[in-house]
Amino acid sequence: MDGNLADGAAQRTADGTPTSPGVPLDRMAELPLGPRPCSIAAALDVLGERWSLLALREMAYGVHRFARIAGFTGASRDILADRLRKLEDAGVVERRQYSEHPPRFEYHLTQAGRELFPVLLALRAWGDKWAVDAPALDLRHTCGHSVDVELRCGHCGDPVTRASLTPARPR
Repeated sequence: MDGNLADGAAQRTADGTPTSPGVPLDRMAELPLGPRPCSIAAALDVLGERWSLLALREMAYGVHRFARIAGFTGASRDILADRLRKLEDAGVVERRQYSEHPPRFEYHLTQAGRELFPVLLALRAWGDKWAVDAPALDLRHTCGHSVDVELRCGHCGDPVTRASLTPARPR
């Protein structure tokens, strides 16, 4: 295999753009062995530490002050300060000063941080199902029903499953 994931099975337009799904996701296993360039790995470089995700959870819940984030997460002050600094450097969190004497800051999600909310909901749903005996809380939508995380295609609205995905090179 030459590494072109869409070769063979896909129909193409005159300019070579695939017009239909190319190959199944399982074909990724046939690629030459070696570290893959991967957005998941890049995201984990930024977010992949327990205290980072728990701090983001707290900010998503509306907790912005350092001591309260530490208290709700159980993180030590040193570790939390390090994680918040890394999240700030990555553009996921921003510090906002709320007191000059002594200088004190709140931590807020940036747009990049707010866009992690569906990821946090999905992790929570997975944890409720597979990692705990009973969920700690039930999140309800404004309609009154429990939130059920479901991934759907933004174009057609169909559910996204492993079988519905086809790897393709970015254009």
